[in-house]
Amino acid sequence: MSALPRSPLTAHVGKHPGEPHVMDPALVSDPYGGYGELREQGPVVRGRFMDDSPVWFVTRFEEVRQILRDPRFVNNPVASSLGARPEDSPTVRLLDMLGFPEHLRDYLLGSILNNDAPDHTRLRRLVSRAFTARKITNLRPRVEEIADALLDRLPEHAEDGEDGVVDLIEHFAYPLPITVICELVGIPEADRPQWRQWGADLVSLQPERLSVSFPAMIDHIHELIRERRGALTDDLLSELIRTHDDDGSRLSDAEMVTMVLTLVLAGHETTAHLIGNGTAALLTHPDQLRLLKGDPALLPRAVHELMRWCGPVHMTQLRYATEDVEIAGTRILKGDAVQLILVSANHDPRHYSDPERLDLTRHPAGHAEDHVGFGHGPHYCLGATLAKQEGEVAFGKLLARFPALSLAVEPERLERAQTPGSWRLVSLPLRLS
Repeated sequence: MSALPRSPLTAHVGKHPGEPHVMDPALVSDPYGGYGELREQGPVVRGRFMDDSPVWFVTRFEEVRQILRDPRFVNNPVASSLGARPEDSPTVRLLDMLGFPEHLRDYLLGSILNNDAPDHTRLRRLVSRAFTARKITNLRPRVEEIADALLDRLPEHAEDGEDGVVDLIEHFAYPLPITVICELVGIPEADRPQWRQWGADLVSLQPERLSVSFPAMIDHIHELIRERRGALTDDLLSELIRTHDDDGSRLSDAEMVTMVLTLVLAGHETTAHLIGNGTAALLTHPDQLRLLKGDPALLPRAVHELMRWCGPVHMTQLRYATEDVEIAGTRILKGDAVQLILVSANHDPRHYSDPERLDLTRHPAGHAEDHVGFGHGPHYCLGATLAKQEGEVAFGKLLARFPALSLAVEPERLERAQTPGSWRLVSLPLRLS
């Protein structure tokens, strides 16, 4: 397991006894156990965000779902009815601590992820047609083609020949979703390795990496838009350019850049680690692995259970109460920040029977999604349908192609990035036969 990265964010840990801190090493290294303990303390627990500002951790399934769909909670305290000053926003203070250049911050703060209605609705509507169930179904043959090509080459990457060790994260879990989303958006193939590095730098929370990568990413997107405007195609970027050029009030120049940034990063990071985490989970649960191999029709239900049991996203971004609200007996005041803890909600024994057990048959076929791995409500993950499809294709084809697949190291030796709010394997060394 990799060490907690050196960061100005760790300087505040321990300053407020009795109030858990997002950067507490115990919560970062063992979020399942740490946030599980907080869940059993109560559904709403007082704690501290990364910038050391006070926050309410919401830990249980029903309360998390309740707030995700409650319009009294917003993502942006500055642009909402709260009218907060930017300098009072925990997110803005976090960007200060991480050294984000001030002139570039709006590219993060103005994303579809941070906006509320009506801007969120407007932005989501502009790209939602690319992620409809029909569009994603039509995309499946191409996803399968990409997966097959990557699996064809997988033995070539094994150390010491075909019987050696191959890193699934490096050579399959990442390349599959980043190829799919880049083709959908319109990112040239030559630029995709750089996007992967930028994504890793962004989630690292390390100022020395962010200060170089983020400006380069923004400059790159501006240049890409300039080039594509002269040769429009049928990709999503071309559609965004047409929308901007036809009516700038529907999509500003900065919003277009931010949309590309958000779609590409969110469109591959989460799925890559769902594939990595899920593969590790299956290989350490031989009964469930046998079950899935024996019944490939179980794949859609398996993806849901893996997203619940070992999903890569462990918490949402902050939400803010626009009025005094009572949640499970706790009064949350207007302007208070809440942090919804998905990992503890997805393991809540009040909602799930034996939640720590991996059970690929847990989610009934054809029923509504019964976890919060992709969120819930108006901000439900825009690319969830694509991510689920990529997971089905990845697990199905990987296990069919390499039925004797096994871990090359003991499970406790798998290295994980020590960043708060996520579960990301640095590598996943496997033996193919």
